[in-house]
Amino acid sequence: MTTQASTKVYKAVGSKCSEQVLEATVGKDALLAVIPDPVTCFSTARYYQKQVFHVSGDSNLVIVDWFTSGRYESGEKWDFNSYKSVNHILLEEYQPLFIDSVLLEQGSDCTIAERMQEYNVVAMVVLLGPKLKHIQDQMQDEVKNMMSVQLRPPTSGGGRYAARPQAVQPQSPPLVASCSPFGRTGTGMVARIVAVSTESVYTFLRHHLAALEPFLGVAPYSSS
Repeated sequence: MTTQASTKVYKAVGSKCSEQVLEATVGKDALLAVIPDPVTCFSTARYYQKQVFHVSGDSNLVIVDWFTSGRYESGEKWDFNSYKSVNHILLEEYQPLFIDSVLLEQGSDCTIAERMQEYNVVAMVVLLGPKLKHIQDQMQDEVKNMMSVQLRPPTSGGGRYAARPQAVQPQSPPLVASCSPFGRTGTGMVARIVAVSTESVYTFLRHHLAALEPFLGVAPYSSS
């Protein structure tokens, strides 16, 4: 399941909120991939989405859930009123396996833009199931190595008589990512990403989800 382009949420009318709900059941040994383009909320928009997935012990699931700050290239940045996304993965008899919620609201003391600073994209990738274990392992290893380099404190060169180094102001990486396993036996993994640009997240997704091509017939986001 994918989209033709980003999901655009237009200006809210009064107190109304745009909503989108998806509920799916993934059978035994089946694979469902939900790999949309990002949600983009325009100025003053209100948006709520909920996705519920029912799985068995051998189900395989890919979820990409992500959104941007708005039309930030036109100067409209984190100007929507509210954004909420809920994702539930439930085992048989409605046992919770993965429960996640993201909520951003404008506050009187601190706006969304002030909290998000220079970042314009927030993304989450969920991988679940035995068919995707090799993708999980590769993503965790590569993200760990990437962040260990990007977040390493700067060092000053020079020998014994080198001039005293000036204080170096740390710079925020253009993309920050982390990976965490979930489930009793670590059968699932969630990756969380924040980035300055949408294109950097597309690059991240293209690279780390390319191994899905044998299952889907095409590499995710290859045309984006």
